[in-house]
Amino acid sequence: MSKVLILSGAGISAESGISTFRDSDGLWENHRIEDVCTTGCLDTNEEGTKKFYDERREDIKDKKPNYAHQLIVELKQKYPKDIAVLTQNVDDLFEKAGMKSDEIIHLHGFLKELRCRDCDEIFDIGYKTQDSFSLVCPSCGSKLRPNIVFFGEAAPKYQILTQKLNECELIVIIGTSGNVLDVTYFAQLTDKSILNNLEKSLAIDDSYFTKVYYAKATDAIAEIAEYIEEFLEEL
Repeated sequence: MSKVLILSGAGISAESGISTFRDSDGLWENHRIEDVCTTGCLDTNEEGTKKFYDERREDIKDKKPNYAHQLIVELKQKYPKDIAVLTQNVDDLFEKAGMKSDEIIHLHGFLKELRCRDCDEIFDIGYKTQDSFSLVCPSCGSKLRPNIVFFGEAAPKYQILTQKLNECELIVIIGTSGNVLDVTYFAQLTDKSILNNLEKSLAIDDSYFTKVYYAKATDAIAEIAEYIEEFLEEL
C-alpha cells in the first residue's frame, strides 16, 4: 500500500523544454483541441492527428529530465512500496531519469506507444513516426492510433488513481493547473497534502493543502523530498 502519492503535470516537464498546451505559446495556440485530441479526431483528421503526435514524439527525443524528475525517481527507488508516482504527462522524462516502466503510471497515455484500434494491443515504437512503424496492427491488421487519451474518451488508468487516493496519507501535486483533475478534492481525501505550482491557478483552492510552494519544481523539490522522507520515517 502506497502511503505517498506523487501526481505530476505539465509544469514539471516544462522546465525541460517540453511545451505545455495551456501556456500562451503552448501547443494549443497552433492546433485546435478538436482537430488533434478529441474523440473522433482520427475519423475527421487522421493524417493531421498522426502528424501532430509524430511531431510530439520527435520533440521529446532529445529532451532531458531535470532535477525534479531525478529526485522523484530517487525517492521512488528508495521507498518503492511506500510511494506511488502517477503523471498526467505523456513524455518519457521520468523513464530517462531512471524510472522503470512498472514504477510509474501515465494516466493520459504515453507518446512512445501506439495502440490497435480494435484489439487494443500496445506497441512501443520509440521516437519513430507512426507510419514508419506499421500502417496496420501487426497482430490483427486493423488501424493503429497514438496511445493517448483524447478528450471525451475514458481514461482506464483513473481506476488506479482512485485506488492510490484511497490508500495514501500524503498527496504531492506538482505542476498541474487543476483544470483536468480536481486536485483540490484530492487534497481533502488525505491527512496531509503538498501543492507545488509555478503560480496560482483559478482551478485550485490552495487553502486545502498542508504546504504550498509557488516556485519552479526544480527549486521546490528538495524541500518537498525532505518532507516526504520525514513523513515516511515517522510512520
